[in-house]
Amino acid sequence: MAKILEDISRTFAEYLLIPRLTRRDQHIDAIDLSAPLSREGVQGQEKLSMNIPIVSACMQAVSGTDLAVALARQGGLSMIFCSQSIESQVDMVKKVKAHKAGFVTSGANIKPDASLRSVLELMNASGHSTIPVTTDGSPHGNFVGLITDQDFWEFEDNLDNLVQAHMTAKADVIYGEEGITLREANQLLHRHKKDCLPILSLEGRLSALVFKKDYVDHQMHPLEILDDNKRLRVGAAINTHDYQDRVPALIEAGADVLCFDSSDGFTEFQMDGVAWIREQFGPDIVIGGGNVVSAEGFDYLAMSGLVDFIKVGIGGGSICITREQKGVGRGQASALLEVAARRDAYFEETGVYVPLCSDGGLANDTQIVMALAMGADFVMMGRYFAMTEESPTSKISINGQMYKPYWGEGTLRAQNWQRYSEGMSSRKMVFEEGVDAFVPLVGTVAEVLETTLHKLKSTMMNLGADNLSSFKEQAVITLVSEQSIVEAGTSNVFKFSRNRDADESDWGN
Repeated sequence: MAKILEDISRTFAEYLLIPRLTRRDQHIDAIDLSAPLSREGVQGQEKLSMNIPIVSACMQAVSGTDLAVALARQGGLSMIFCSQSIESQVDMVKKVKAHKAGFVTSGANIKPDASLRSVLELMNASGHSTIPVTTDGSPHGNFVGLITDQDFWEFEDNLDNLVQAHMTAKADVIYGEEGITLREANQLLHRHKKDCLPILSLEGRLSALVFKKDYVDHQMHPLEILDDNKRLRVGAAINTHDYQDRVPALIEAGADVLCFDSSDGFTEFQMDGVAWIREQFGPDIVIGGGNVVSAEGFDYLAMSGLVDFIKVGIGGGSICITREQKGVGRGQASALLEVAARRDAYFEETGVYVPLCSDGGLANDTQIVMALAMGADFVMMGRYFAMTEESPTSKISINGQMYKPYWGEGTLRAQNWQRYSEGMSSRKMVFEEGVDAFVPLVGTVAEVLETTLHKLKSTMMNLGADNLSSFKEQAVITLVSEQSIVEAGTSNVFKFSRNRDADESDWGN
């Protein structure tokens, strides 16, 4: 006979937080939202963290290049989806890593004997207005000068003229030498009022470029998460089918985090994959496992000592129908509370802290807050980001309202046969675990995160918490009745739309 649990499968909407003492010395700008991504307490492993506790889901309609860049600049992390070819996913990761860097490998170069017409075509194709000139036109050739869109006029100069007749020659270019620090390079740019600084080797070969715009961009995004080379960090989703080919390519491309994309991570297939990655690439690469909804599932992954963080949640996503189709899953609040309790006990037993990611079941900002209070170190969201300008889907107008398409990885549209084939020889999808829908366009990543994070900080102050760790420790949570949910909303009032032309005395009381 099946074992029946005594508890009820509950959601975040069934709980409220009880206020604690807010101190005089607390200030909302001083609240720390940093969150760990890697196991703590593991000897010799460097800790990896984010500046905000938010990652984007491993989904085609969510985590593309533009969103990964936008989220990393705000302090979070995207997981570039794996339901695509290895080459395509690798290209996305490379684009994120190349987007913002202190020392940039030049992506557009030209030879001195090329024509101005060729320069113009290169500028239009690359979007760059400053082009290094090297003897062989390569990114690391002998540097001979720079040509910019200010050095010639498209409709006045003869476009058959050679680059060398219009460029600024090396002798007149301010440049730095290999070994210079990024701070020193920026100081040179400032001192000489330049926008671009070539970095040359002792032999005079072009090594890299440093741009003023990157310095300005960093000052405008102080929370952005960067690697040791000042490049934006990015995660990449992987599956249990082609990881032996996909993982090496993603690591070579510069992926900072690998995350298994599976509705159920309590499997030997995932353990085999994690073990292979560790054997091949050692302890430094950060790996996320899951998803699980029980203490038993947590133990299976955590006790292996191989995964850095564990995702919690099955069937709670806004477009996920796993529970409906297969009868598998658990209310997200119940799942997180049990797994978080086991995580804390595991820490007491071993001294190793395994971060938890709450994945799914988040309908609004309040529930994001509740997930973090209940023990999640960070949350993973799909719909939230699918609604932003930077998500990879195209905007569509429906009855005057702008929407974006949004579909699950378990749909036919995702065509993710590797994840759902379950060993079958046919690639035909027998049933779907997700739906295909539309979500309203709400704004940019920066705009929606500003509101969410401000609400989170405000709630943390209500509980007297200065960081997410103390927020979890100090949280007191109560169940709510159906009637108290009604009480929480607007009631017993008439809502009027304010008429700007009407006198206040004409409004309803």
